[in-house]
Amino acid sequence: MPLALLALAIGAFGIGTTEFVIMGLLPEVASDYGVSIPTAGYLVTGYALGVMFGAPLMTVLGTRVPRKRMLMLLMGLFIVGNLVSALAPAFSVMLIGRVVASLAHGAFFGIGSVVAAGLVAPHKKAGAIAMMFTGLTVANVVGVPLGTLIGQSAGWRVTFAVVAALGVVGLAGVAKLVPDVPKAEGVRLRHEMAAFKNVQVLLAMAMTVLGFGGVFAAITYIAPMMTHVAGFADGSVTWLLVLFGLGMVGGNLVGGRFADRALMPMLYISLGALSVVLALFTLTAHNKIASAVTVVLIGALGFATVPPLQKRVLDHAHGAPTLASAVNIGAFNLGNALSAWLGGVVIAAGFGYTAPNWVGAVLAAAALVLAVLSAALERRGSAPGTAGAGSVPAEQRAAAVRH
Repeated sequence: MPLALLALAIGAFGIGTTEFVIMGLLPEVASDYGVSIPTAGYLVTGYALGVMFGAPLMTVLGTRVPRKRMLMLLMGLFIVGNLVSALAPAFSVMLIGRVVASLAHGAFFGIGSVVAAGLVAPHKKAGAIAMMFTGLTVANVVGVPLGTLIGQSAGWRVTFAVVAALGVVGLAGVAKLVPDVPKAEGVRLRHEMAAFKNVQVLLAMAMTVLGFGGVFAAITYIAPMMTHVAGFADGSVTWLLVLFGLGMVGGNLVGGRFADRALMPMLYISLGALSVVLALFTLTAHNKIASAVTVVLIGALGFATVPPLQKRVLDHAHGAPTLASAVNIGAFNLGNALSAWLGGVVIAAGFGYTAPNWVGAVLAAAALVLAVLSAALERRGSAPGTAGAGSVPAEQRAAAVRH
């Protein structure tokens, strides 16, 4: 794997830390601003919506900019947003800072996925994408727990200041290690938009929204769930997030490995098992050991879907993949926003802190249904304008991702 993938992973580490660290700090932030925990959950929802809308917006704005320079500009925006969050005098200002930081998220992973796939041979694309996303998953093993610990001991504002510093490291890594990739020639916005006429691209994005949304329905409220239901001490949230992160790392690597061999079976297994585990979490959340094991499984099964879904979008949007890739990252975060909001709704309605797990189970099951439908359409060849990954000549796909 090229060294440039390390630079992309460094940037992903910083972005992953700021995305997930807020979940372990929701009680502290809510207390500081005098808002309820469901209201504080808007910091998750707002970030996710910012990614969803920012991904296509920033990608379109960057169509005339070389990809390395665009990645550097995105890291700069990320730094500014986290500094605003760290210094925010009011909840509304912090929410603005979260949205500013989120604008960099989708485009960075979208453009980064295309760059990563273009650095390796066609049969190693999913593995390269998984390597970049490893930075995101490792953030949950190191960055998020450490950020949570810092936030609980020194104050959550210090956490976001440290995250801004991580952004500086990520910016330096991209500047130093990522090669100068020329901007695409002959591929215009209308070519990029044409990918959204492909039914398989749209189905893959819908699977992304629902499948990964299932993960966030539970994990957004992990702090109150584990302390109020399972009976863990507040300080235990840190190592519970480490367990979640370890699951993510393992699931991401396994998903990347098997997506290059059997993509759709990998999705069937991971989505089906995720739905079952989330449903069981309503029961296991009442036991410390069982809940800890379940948190690992949710991380592993949730992130096992990331490389295959991202690769499926790239395969079916092979002619102009950048915008579709970025929008699919936005789809992950649309799922985050939807599930975080629905989780807050069921908690506010009085169903308890375990109720979001049922929301997640239903979302993951719906994603599995779409995966089965997508495969059926592909087999019958009835989805207009689609082509399986195997039907696209390797040299054509390699040429597409090089741009």
